[in-house]
Amino acid sequence: MKISISSQGSSPDSAVDPRFGRAAQFLIYDTNTYSYEVVSNSQSLDAAQGAGIKAAETISKHGARILITGHCGPKAFSTLKAAGIEVFTGAEGLSVSQAVDKYRSGQLNATNSSDVTGHWK
Repeated sequence: MKISISSQGSSPDSAVDPRFGRAAQFLIYDTNTYSYEVVSNSQSLDAAQGAGIKAAETISKHGARILITGHCGPKAFSTLKAAGIEVFTGAEGLSVSQAVDKYRSGQLNATNSSDVTGHWK
């Protein structure tokens, strides 16, 4: 299974980016191979609108089934749900590897709705 984590950097030691749609990049962690892939989110960073939707499409194309992030807006959340991606918010302040560890040990909870309004920065 692949887990996508919004990240401020390109290593597992990087901080989780609190923003999903405008995260610098995503680290896609493969639970089968225990490896990470870095995926740029450059197409969404300066988008006037639709950043969350584009980011959701990006991680879906890379096979993510889980998203771990700080916060997720309503349009992104709807797009993620439509793609069958389960969303876990509240991971800000953690490194990417800490967030994955917390997810794997059941310390992160899935959310049933967005937790910020649209265009949150």
